[in-house]
Amino acid sequence: MWHTLGHVDVVHGLYYLIMRGVFGLWDGGLVALRLPSVLAVAAAAVGIIRLGQRLGGTWTGLLAGLVFPLLPPVQRYAQEGRSYALICALITWASCLLVSNLSRPGRRGWVAYGAVMLTACLLHEFAVLMLLAHGVTVFRARLARAWSIAAGGVLVGLLPLAAFSTTQSAQVDWIGTPDAGEVLGFAATALLGIAFARFAGRARGPITLSALALPLLILPSALLMLTSPLHPLYVDRYVLASAIGFALLAGSMLDRLRRSARGAGTVQRVTCAVALAAVLATLVPVSTALRKPGSRVNDAVAIARAVQDIAEPGDGLLFMPSRRRVWTLARPDSFRSLSDLALEQTPVASDTLFGTELPTDRIRERILTRARVIAVRDPEGQPLDANAREAVKRSTLDAYFEECASRTVTQARITVYARPGHC
Repeated sequence: MWHTLGHVDVVHGLYYLIMRGVFGLWDGGLVALRLPSVLAVAAAAVGIIRLGQRLGGTWTGLLAGLVFPLLPPVQRYAQEGRSYALICALITWASCLLVSNLSRPGRRGWVAYGAVMLTACLLHEFAVLMLLAHGVTVFRARLARAWSIAAGGVLVGLLPLAAFSTTQSAQVDWIGTPDAGEVLGFAATALLGIAFARFAGRARGPITLSALALPLLILPSALLMLTSPLHPLYVDRYVLASAIGFALLAGSMLDRLRRSARGAGTVQRVTCAVALAAVLATLVPVSTALRKPGSRVNDAVAIARAVQDIAEPGDGLLFMPSRRRVWTLARPDSFRSLSDLALEQTPVASDTLFGTELPTDRIRERILTRARVIAVRDPEGQPLDANAREAVKRSTLDAYFEECASRTVTQARITVYARPGHC
């Protein structure tokens, strides 16, 4: 693992080490892989209840804690074996420490805050955007000196990882500029949060609920989107912790509606109840869809089955681009009857995620030894990798083979090539 992190995925290194420890204690398969994320979302919900109670009252906290796990992005990453739910939990409890420190300053409290924030940033360095959001909150509260020292410690601790991860920046070359749907979705969520902020109660300490929640909701996503013309880096999971801010604001709005309904007539109460039921009803199909394999960009098990169905013993196999070889790792037995024509060293042997490939002339020679080749590719419309190995795969297939059949499974395109006249 250490050798692998030396040239790929160092940004996820701490999470991998944590999960290695989990599997060392209990090899529970997919349950062990996903359980830390489930528990992290539960811990985040408890932290949000506490934040809401401190900043808005008991009902605000309870309602915010109920809203958080119902949000579709949170539901998704509560299910996945990734670091983002853990980061959410750490940011939530760092926010609790921040609120406590602003009310009752103390060295131990700020040290704890810095340690929790640094852990979140080491799990994924873009968590530092949440630190900047806290900075906006503290600046508005005019209590910046102690926070600045703690934040400086976080940045110093993060610097080695951030500096080394720049050597692996090619890993995020796949990220494109945010599309219209992503921009509009962010804008709608931000405007909704600003509207909800009007219902936030008065300050119960040095800061208000909206002073904490709005920067968390808006600033991280806005910064990533604004840097897109220079280098696209916006992916919704990188800023999943922004959901903390939305949940707090939604909790304050629901609390306001609850208090208003107490003094309202029967018609108004029924209207509020129907509206709330309608919102919850719209979450049912979304929640159901999120629990099906088709909701994921790539279903590695379905891809393996599709290759197994379409291939014949002795067929050649090409991954185009080579990083798609990672799809074999879920069901390696499905690919054993095929010859990986470009592979020089397997992922395990080479300490890589995708293995290493042969020189271009050897790839071409090996392709030409086959009558049929199964190509596992990106879907139509995706940008083509420009490196020489990918170019020789495409040019050799185009010159000496014809396309016989193709099928798409989630985001994988599986194509059978054969010599002319032999489809």
